[in-house]
Amino acid sequence: MAEKINAYTSIADTQIAEFKDRGSRFIAYSYPFSALHLLKPILEQLKKEHIKAVHFCYAFRMGTNGLQYRANDDGEPAGSAGKPILGQIDSMELTDVLVVVVRYFGGTLLGVPGLINAYKTATKLVLLENRLITIEITNSYQVEINYNYYNDALVLLKKNNCTITHQDLQLFCIIEFKVALAVEESLLNQLNQMPLLQLHKIS
Repeated sequence: MAEKINAYTSIADTQIAEFKDRGSRFIAYSYPFSALHLLKPILEQLKKEHIKAVHFCYAFRMGTNGLQYRANDDGEPAGSAGKPILGQIDSMELTDVLVVVVRYFGGTLLGVPGLINAYKTATKLVLLENRLITIEITNSYQVEINYNYYNDALVLLKKNNCTITHQDLQLFCIIEFKVALAVEESLLNQLNQMPLLQLHKIS
């Protein structure tokens, strides 16, 4: 049985780093990345900024479980660019990360081993520039409860570090909240011991 993932590690912001080898420049850009539609505008912007560059190789890993990924060599020999970039992302156990390495050719062929080293090193340098963040995976719920138990419910939610996203205090109290996976089961058990009118997960 697969281990339950309660949190994942990503990067806080965009960074730039550069590696040089025998005249070629490898400029690496790292981005927080959680939606595929962001890829095209990022690549288009880099191509506008680096008109004379010859390759825009990239890799990303995405999703709380890291199952979505892609590695692109952009005309470099197969496996010499995208795969080393992805390998560095994976070596730091990151997800929701995109790295693009822009290459300016310096006139000397580096060979496949040289390219692998260059793309790997540029990626490592840019990821080391980043501040890493741990993101807790949460689920959202709505609870409907009688006024008599409203304060008890709030205390319980705050005790479990839940984020309250909406409240509707009319005939009955409706509270919408986010709870971390790590404490979800325990919290739901405690809530279900109260005389709730309704408790359900929000998709």
